Amino acid sequence: MARSEIDVLVVGAGLSGLTVAFRLARAGLQVEMLEAAARPGGVIGSKRRDGVLCESGPNSALDTSPLIGELLRDAGIDAERLDASKIADRRYILRNGQLIPMPTSPLAFLGTPLFSMRTKLGLLREPFIPRAPADVEESVANFVRRRLGEEFLDYAIEPFVAGIYAGDPELLSVQAAFPRLHALEQKYGGLIRGLILGARERKKAAEKGKNTAKSFSFRNGMQTLTDALVRGIGNGRIHGGVRVSALQREPDGTFTLEAEASGERFTRSAPAVVLAVPAYEATRLVAQFAPAAAAALNEIVYPPVASVVSAFRRSDVAHPLDGFGFLAPKKERPLVLGTLFSSSMFTGRAPDGIVALTTFIGGRRNPELARDEPPQIAATVGNSLRAFVGAGEPQWHEITRWPRAIPQYTFGHLQRIAVVESAEQAFPGLYFCANYRGGVSVGDCIKSAHAMAERITTQFAKRAPKDDVVR
Repeated sequence: MARSEIDVLVVGAGLSGLTVAFRLARAGLQVEMLEAAARPGGVIGSKRRDGVLCESGPNSALDTSPLIGELLRDAGIDAERLDASKIADRRYILRNGQLIPMPTSPLAFLGTPLFSMRTKLGLLREPFIPRAPADVEESVANFVRRRLGEEFLDYAIEPFVAGIYAGDPELLSVQAAFPRLHALEQKYGGLIRGLILGARERKKAAEKGKNTAKSFSFRNGMQTLTDALVRGIGNGRIHGGVRVSALQREPDGTFTLEAEASGERFTRSAPAVVLAVPAYEATRLVAQFAPAAAAALNEIVYPPVASVVSAFRRSDVAHPLDGFGFLAPKKERPLVLGTLFSSSMFTGRAPDGIVALTTFIGGRRNPELARDEPPQIAATVGNSLRAFVGAGEPQWHEITRWPRAIPQYTFGHLQRIAVVESAEQAFPGLYFCANYRGGVSVGDCIKSAHAMAERITTQFAKRAPKDDVVR
C-alpha cells in the first residue's frame, strides 16, 4: 500500500489525543494534530502565581496501571514524578458543619461518627444481598442504596461521585460509570466478597483499585505530562489555534478535514482520523456521514464546573489541613463540591507560610454557581472556606471556569457508545478517543488512549505490504 504523507490525523490535543499521537509516533506512524486552543494540553494546565502552583484542571492522578508508569518513562519524566504525601491518605467528609475523616480501616470505621451504628451493622448483611439482574441498568444511587444503605450513599458515595464526575448518582449508570462495582456484584455476588476474592486477580493484572492506588503529580504540576508528550510527538506535528469545520470520507476510504487557522482555510487528508475531542464537537464533525453516532454523542451531557485556587497565609486558616482535602455531600446543602488541600498533598506547592486550597463548584448539583461571574464565584468559595476550614481573607483567588466540564455516564451511555463503535466499524479508519469513553480520570484516559494506539497500529500493520515496514 502506498503511504500518504500523513498516516493519522488527530483532532484534539488534550491528554487522550496527545497520548494516542505519542504512542503512534513511537510506533513509526506519521501523525499530525489539530487543536482548537492555542496551547495543547486540553484542561490540564499548570502555572505559578506568587510562588503558588495553580492547576486549571486535574491536580493529580492515580497510579492504577503499569501503563501509566510506562508512559512517564517513555516520555522521559519519571524522575519528575511526585507522589502525594503520607498525610494525603486522610480525606475529610463534611457532616453537620464539621470535617470528619473518612475511615480507612475496619477499626476506624467502627469508631467513626460519620456513620450511625445502624449503617455500620448493616454492612454485615451486604454479602447476603442477592445480585441484581445483569441485563437491568441501575443507577449508582440505587446500587449503593440497595447494597450499603441510604446513609452510606449520602456521606460516602454521593460526595465521591460529585468529586469525580461533578455528577448525580441518581442519574449515573453504575454499569457505565463504575463498571468494576457492577462486575464485583455479578461475578462474586457482592462487594465485600468481591474485594476479598478478587484481590488475587487484580494483583495478577498488576492493576490497583482507585481506592488503594497512590496519587501522584509532578514537581511543576500536571502540565509536565502533556508538555512531555508534545515534545515526544514533535512541535511541528501539532498545530494550535485550528478550528476543524468539516470531516468527510472520500470514495477511496480516506478522510479529509477542512480547517481554518488565522483566517486561512486549508485541508488535510489521511487514511485514518482520531477524534479526540468532546462528544459535542465530535457530533458536529460526523453528522454528515454518521448521523446515528452523531445523535448518540449529542446526548452526552457536560455540566459546568469552576475550579478556584485560593492562597492564604497559614496563620489565617484554623484547620490543620492535614489531609487530601474534603468532600461536601449534597445532604449538607453546601455551595461547593469540595476542596483539595493542595499544598498539603504535595511538597513545593506554595512558599513557606502560605497554603493553597483548590475548590470546585457547580456540576449537576449547582450548575448555575459555576456560571457566575468571577467576583460571585470568589465570594461563594471564600464564604464556604470560612465556614468549613476557618479561613480568613485570602491573598487571592485564581478562577478557571469550564462551561462544559466532565461527560456524564448517564442511563443509556453504554448503548450510546455501542452506536459509536458501530460507526467505527462502518467507516474503517475513523476512531473516537476521549473521556466520554472508558473513564474520565487521568489514568483512564491514558489506558484508553494506549489501547486505541495499539488498535490503530495493528490496523496499519495489516494494511501494509510485506516490503513496506512501518516507519
